[in-house]
Amino acid sequence: MASTPPLIFKRTKSKPAQRTRQPSPGDDTGTTQGENADDSPSTLATKLKNKVKRAKPKSRLSFGGDDEEGGGEVFQVKKSNLSRKLALGTHPAVSLNLEQATISPARGPTYDQAYLNQLKASTPTSRPPRPAGGPYDADMSMDVSVDMGDVTMTLPEDTEESSTYIPSESSIQVAKEKRDRLRKTQASGEEDFISLSVAKRSDVSQGPHPNSRLVREEDELGEGDDEFAEYTSAQERIALGKKSRKIEASKRRDNMKELIADAEEEDEETMEWEQEQLRRGGHRTPEPTSAQKVKQVYKPAPIPPATPVPTLAPAISRLTQQLTQLTTSHASNTAALHSLSQERAEVDDREKEMRDMVERAEAKRAWFDSFKEWVEGVAGFLDEKYPLLEKLEEEHISLLQERFDLISQRRHLDDEDDLSTFLGPLPIPTATKEEQEEIDELGRVIPKPNPATERRERRVARLARRQNRLQQRTKAEDEEGYSTDSSLPPSDASAYSTAIKTLKTKSKEVLADVRAEEFRDPGKGRWSAWREKYADSYVGAWGGLGVVSVWEFWVRLEVVGWDSVEDPRSLDSFKWYKGLYEYSRPGDSSIDAEERELGPDGDLVASMISTAVIPRICKVVEGGAFDAYSDKHVRRMIDLVEEVEASVESGNAKFQMLLKSVASVFQKAIADTETLLTQYRAAQQGIPGFNPEAIPARRRFLARRVKLLKNLLRWRKYAGERGGIGLLIGRLVEGCMLDVADRGWDVGGEEVVRTVAALLPNELVPYDVKRRLGTR
Repeated sequence: MASTPPLIFKRTKSKPAQRTRQPSPGDDTGTTQGENADDSPSTLATKLKNKVKRAKPKSRLSFGGDDEEGGGEVFQVKKSNLSRKLALGTHPAVSLNLEQATISPARGPTYDQAYLNQLKASTPTSRPPRPAGGPYDADMSMDVSVDMGDVTMTLPEDTEESSTYIPSESSIQVAKEKRDRLRKTQASGEEDFISLSVAKRSDVSQGPHPNSRLVREEDELGEGDDEFAEYTSAQERIALGKKSRKIEASKRRDNMKELIADAEEEDEETMEWEQEQLRRGGHRTPEPTSAQKVKQVYKPAPIPPATPVPTLAPAISRLTQQLTQLTTSHASNTAALHSLSQERAEVDDREKEMRDMVERAEAKRAWFDSFKEWVEGVAGFLDEKYPLLEKLEEEHISLLQERFDLISQRRHLDDEDDLSTFLGPLPIPTATKEEQEEIDELGRVIPKPNPATERRERRVARLARRQNRLQQRTKAEDEEGYSTDSSLPPSDASAYSTAIKTLKTKSKEVLADVRAEEFRDPGKGRWSAWREKYADSYVGAWGGLGVVSVWEFWVRLEVVGWDSVEDPRSLDSFKWYKGLYEYSRPGDSSIDAEERELGPDGDLVASMISTAVIPRICKVVEGGAFDAYSDKHVRRMIDLVEEVEASVESGNAKFQMLLKSVASVFQKAIADTETLLTQYRAAQQGIPGFNPEAIPARRRFLARRVKLLKNLLRWRKYAGERGGIGLLIGRLVEGCMLDVADRGWDVGGEEVVRTVAALLPNELVPYDVKRRLGTR
């Protein structure tokens, strides 16, 4: 044979690359090649390195054809026709007729000319059209032609007509023999492959593990900054001088011009590659074949039909229609602009309102912070002053109780004297020697007075008081001889008056250390400002009740020392009454308060009377200010209760408590009389002896009970049966008067019973009274 055809190795699928470490030279084994043998792989590697050094590479990786400038080796990757046919799946499988091939056991298969012609005829020379939407196969095959004299790796361009070369049997046999010979005769120390590296292994550091073929990232030589310096600008220098900056600016402009020129250049190879990729991806329609091409026939452009000349009427109608449309559009646009302007005005107004709202909210917050501090100050003031006020109230009640005890004790002694006169004295209890003898400061025994002597002295004092009353009387009175029962002796009355004055002085000293006017006068506080500025908040927080609860301190301080029974002043004469009355009726101060309407709080005077005044009156009445035997006290009490009732409802719980307090005083007086009579009845032994003082004594005793009955009837006329007044009247007549009057029926008892029956309503006259009078 004239020439040995190249040996072709084909791989239908590429093997994934693996980073490996080159084996160390010390591990290589081989045999020495003879001098007369063909070139060894090491010689081929040396030639390849020299050619690579002499060649001037255009780029780091080339997929093009032969380099025209450098005559060195060319590495080209090709995609074989057979691989493309198999990938497209459109080429029919090659039908091999095994009967035409003869395989010799010594020489191998042989082919005759007829079989080769048939094989060539059945092999297509161009790619069939790719069906639309078909699968894409990117398998590539590499044809490596190995020549012992030179090494060439090529990727031929796709051509529509390519020939398929089948090596002959002799060339295959020669190649196998040469490969076996090289494997057996390889020189020791030489590599058994053709290295693509231009550097020797001995020149490259093998790392910490030279025997291992695995490469770690830290074992690689060089750094990323040095290896890719031209891409990362690691070697660039910053120009600091004026001249160097000009040079750098000039270089940048030149680079930009060069890049612009490169971008404007049209590389046919690149464009062809891009078009091929588009075609492979199905983004472009394959070019029609010669059979599909149709000869284009010239077709002249059609002549449009003649258009009639427009007349005036349609033109005017069209213009009128357009004018109408423009007018309508203008009107709608104008309306839209007007609505937008209104919306903008509303938005502006809303913004102003929001700003005003924010300002008002901030002012409200600041005002309420100040008001909170003021309220806390008022609370601290009340916490400090309330104990002093309560102490003064207790002192006033103790003074009233002391005065009531003096009057009650004197009345009790008078009743005992009268009962001892017409029923007989009580037995004197046996006392010890220590109790009988009292020793003074000097050790002398104080003689104990005789009960009869004491009764006589009390009788003389009573006559003296009566005589003094008669001298000062200005008009006749029905209660002659009994009008002074609720009055104190001059010495006790003077002491009591002095104590009341001292109490009032102490009440003024409670606010002596206060300088703020709003703490001295509650009407000058900030309650009215709260109601005027923030009425909604005031009403929602029940500010009126808060005003009453705070104002109560000044009300109670003002009424300390006020004897509501002895002092005839009305409620509207107090300062607190006037202040609350005006506060409850806000408005123009020039208009009289009685003509102004009530505010949102209602009548705070009624609330104050129910909250503070009525409980105080109840304590005063129960503490001894009200005397059930005093006609003057009963009349004053009726007037006071009527005044209170005018401010509060009659069904008010506090008002009912006041009526109950008055009834309790009458009940206590009747109970004391019943107890006293029970003691004398139990101690009475037979009929007492004749005593000329018994008849006036019985009259005096019954006259005091008749006076109590009149007061009860007067109170019942106002209060009705509330508090059990009817039962109290029955107890007084039957248990305290009828038995005493019956014992002296002929000496004044009958007259008293008839007087009682005349005073009582018919439904309240007891049965025993009617029987005794014979009117039943």
